[in-house]
Amino acid sequence: MDNQSLWQDVSAEIAKSTGSAFKFKSIMPVHGGDINTAYRLQGTDTCYFVKLNRADRLFMFAAEVQGLKEIADSQTLRVPDVIACAASGHQAFLVLEYIDFGRFNPSSWRLLGRQLAKLHRVRQPFFGWHRDNTIGSTLQVNEQSNDWPQFWQRQRLGFQLQWAAERGYGGKLQRRGEQLSDSLAGLFSDYRPYPSLLHGDLWAGNVAVDGNSQPLVYDPACYYGDREADVAMTELFGGFGADFYAAYRETWPLEPGYAVRKLLYNLYHVVNHLNLFGPGYLGQAEALIERLLSELN
Repeated sequence: MDNQSLWQDVSAEIAKSTGSAFKFKSIMPVHGGDINTAYRLQGTDTCYFVKLNRADRLFMFAAEVQGLKEIADSQTLRVPDVIACAASGHQAFLVLEYIDFGRFNPSSWRLLGRQLAKLHRVRQPFFGWHRDNTIGSTLQVNEQSNDWPQFWQRQRLGFQLQWAAERGYGGKLQRRGEQLSDSLAGLFSDYRPYPSLLHGDLWAGNVAVDGNSQPLVYDPACYYGDREADVAMTELFGGFGADFYAAYRETWPLEPGYAVRKLLYNLYHVVNHLNLFGPGYLGQAEALIERLLSELN
């Protein structure tokens, strides 16, 4: 299928979803992350944000749609409106509301902190989700569980370590990683999280503000888990303002021991980056494992 046919199919899905005829006038590549290609699709009087990937990745976009809906239904954080999600030939596509981004200010960061804390107040009686999704392009298993340390051991850290072994990262990473996995419950002896609705992939590249400096989030990898996992990821790559953390803690203070548990939660993302992007993350992963094991001794 040629590009003209692809964009005609995308336009047809937009028209079907909105109930208004849509004909594209221009297509401009825009930043869309490391996993997908992204475009600004301009019509006569409106435009849309479109992400493309292989047709066999349609499940990834479908899970993202459900994550965006789950966050939107919580009435806590703004997310882009979903317009369409389908496949055309060898391409899967996701069409979202196009939002012109603005610049963060201290008030924006404070509002984002308060809104995230409110998102985390949304509960379920289980850890996990109603379906699997992806973290980046990696499968993220969300089988429902009542045991948080076991959930993290099997469906987060254990899953990533197994994949790392299949990709050739054995040796110390596997040996010490398995020791950590076997001892994981020790990090939760005095802490019992309950299942909060999580964004799941909350780094600075997945938050923004609109032209009125109102915050929004996108590219979720939702599930119900320990709220600290979201907060921890905001610290992994940096980029969040001090006002964000102050407002979050004022709305809902973090529990003692967070400084150690955040290492465990961020280890998941570091090993995922190792699996996705290569050995540049191996040393960081091994160092995190050693720090956690030292806390357990």
